[in-house]
Amino acid sequence: MKTTRRHLLAIGASALALAGTAITALPAFAADKPLVMGFSQVGAESEWRTANSNSIKDAAKQAGVTLKFADAQQKQENQVKAIRSFIAQRVDVIAFSPVVESGWDTVLREAKNAKIPVILTDRAVKVSDPSLYVTFIGSDFVEEGRKAGRWLIDWARKNAPTGDVNVVELQGTVGSAPALDRKRGFEEVLQAEPRLKIVRSQSGDFTRAKGKEVMEAFLKAKDKKIHVLFAHNDDMAIGAIQAIEEAGLKPSKDIAIVSIDGVRGAFQAMAAGKLNVTVECNPMLGPQLMQLAKDVVAGKPVAKRITTEEGVFTADVAAKELPNRKY
Repeated sequence: MKTTRRHLLAIGASALALAGTAITALPAFAADKPLVMGFSQVGAESEWRTANSNSIKDAAKQAGVTLKFADAQQKQENQVKAIRSFIAQRVDVIAFSPVVESGWDTVLREAKNAKIPVILTDRAVKVSDPSLYVTFIGSDFVEEGRKAGRWLIDWARKNAPTGDVNVVELQGTVGSAPALDRKRGFEEVLQAEPRLKIVRSQSGDFTRAKGKEVMEAFLKAKDKKIHVLFAHNDDMAIGAIQAIEEAGLKPSKDIAIVSIDGVRGAFQAMAAGKLNVTVECNPMLGPQLMQLAKDVVAGKPVAKRITTEEGVFTADVAAKELPNRKY
């Protein structure tokens, strides 16, 4: 019996030792928890935005990031609520694509006071203190507008060498960075060719339905012949194409069309001979965003502005390029 007791005591001591090892290992395991990101998306107003959301969600899964995703339905007040919710939940990092440029100082200061870093994606903000966000990753919207303008000048010199060229413009959401910047870049380039005149400009809110509605109104106002449509995104251009066809005109022939985004629908429209050109705006920001978030949380230095590389695609390459499009 004594031997048995000794064995039992030894077994018990070993068990306690193993238990002690397991207990001391728990804090190390807990410290290795997944990074938690709160992300507020503008909405689902276009093919581009859907692709952007899918890229972020897929990249989070692949990177082992716990993603708390909120759809703002194109309303700033919804984004402010979402960001405050993320702050209350003590997420590790907040990322968002702002609906509009202004009105963010207060909520971003709340995030800074809570020591939660903020990353801007796709769209920029105007704030009094640039330290309220760590970095911004996205396209150069002004340059996208310039690219559209440069294409139009080349088109006009070849296809309308004399006389005024009347341009109508479908703007994006009022007050949004891409709408403001694309318009600015486009107008900047057109100054080199004064006969290119923007005769009408109105917001189509980045949606197909609104793009069609506004284009219908442009076409009904018959005081000036429309030669060119500049749309701030492909979805509005596709909506406008429907309006042009219903008016008995041929899109890309009777009215030249230049738009921005480079979504699959635009390539299909170009391949069908209904759209002249699309300026690329890459929505596949997810992988870059996840790596950036990890670097920011780890305290690594990052650039204040990270720009994606993008191209310009004309109708003559659309059919060949279409199978390569990922969005």
